[in-house]
Amino acid sequence: MTHEISDAAAAAAFRRLVSHLQHRHDAENIDLMGLAGFCRNCLADWIMEATNQDNGEMTKDEARAAIHGMPASEWKKKYQTEATPERLKRMKESIAKNASSD
Repeated sequence: MTHEISDAAAAAAFRRLVSHLQHRHDAENIDLMGLAGFCRNCLADWIMEATNQDNGEMTKDEARAAIHGMPASEWKKKYQTEATPERLKRMKESIAKNASSD
């Protein structure tokens, strides 16, 4: 990174991202994965891992509810559509690009 980002700015940007994702239900996880190689569930996993590494306690379900704005199972029922072969292919191709960044 060429410029440092303060913790306060990072936290504000993160909250805005979460709010944006909670509003944009039409941006489905599989499509986010296909385009960017991460989705709401990834973000929730990162939050859970960071919380637990910082001596906090957060479960996967708690983290996903925090990111989705509701239990993940409820979000799936309301907003998730079929994972077509084309969407799955795009997601797999995108995820393969993540190997060098993790």
